[in-house]
Amino acid sequence: MAWLLIAVVVLGLGVATAFEIPDALEREREFRAAPACASVPVKASGCLWEQEFTVRRADMHRGEKGEPPEAELSLSSGEPWEVTFQRTDPVASDLGPGDKVVGLIWHGRVVEIRADDGRRQQTSDGPLGWPEDRLGGALACVSFGLPALVGSLWPLFARGNRRHAKAGSMVRWHGVGMGAAAILTLWAQAANDWPMWAIPAIWGPLALILLASMVAFAIAALRGDLDDDTAPTT
Repeated sequence: MAWLLIAVVVLGLGVATAFEIPDALEREREFRAAPACASVPVKASGCLWEQEFTVRRADMHRGEKGEPPEAELSLSSGEPWEVTFQRTDPVASDLGPGDKVVGLIWHGRVVEIRADDGRRQQTSDGPLGWPEDRLGGALACVSFGLPALVGSLWPLFARGNRRHAKAGSMVRWHGVGMGAAAILTLWAQAANDWPMWAIPAIWGPLALILLASMVAFAIAALRGDLDDDTAPTT
């Protein structure tokens, strides 16, 4: 029953994440097409404005689970701006009190910072990369959740049949492999800054191989090829 519950929750999460992809794509397109502001925006605006900040405080929370890297930026007037990051590199890890950075403001939030040497990094409010994250997350959740659901329900319709239970187990564990392949693909895409289409292009063949293996192992289990027929010895 634990597998069944996990499968339902993860599958639902995957479907919900998939529905977020169009909005993430639209937000990214809006950002890329946004013009530069003609003057300092007095309210949240869809144009882009670059503003100089001084770093007042920076905390990378290294070794603390669940705590994102964060920094407090300050305007010349002393007004503080809190920003967080998804990761520490390439800019956040080098931030320290007194450093000067340029922040890119969009819709009233700092979505990117630029160091003096030209290095750039998105903050957690930045729109770039969200479609890829949503796609990778949806693939990981659905590719794990669906086989886990099938593999959990299969033995319930054939109670007491060891071969059907073994086949269901094969399906579940191959689902774990397919989900892990999607996560590794997303990691590789983000690390190498590949385009979004690279995710299905890489994950697709891996998923087909795992799917073929799943079918082969399930058939072998039903035939009894995976039965342990070794007699106990004394």
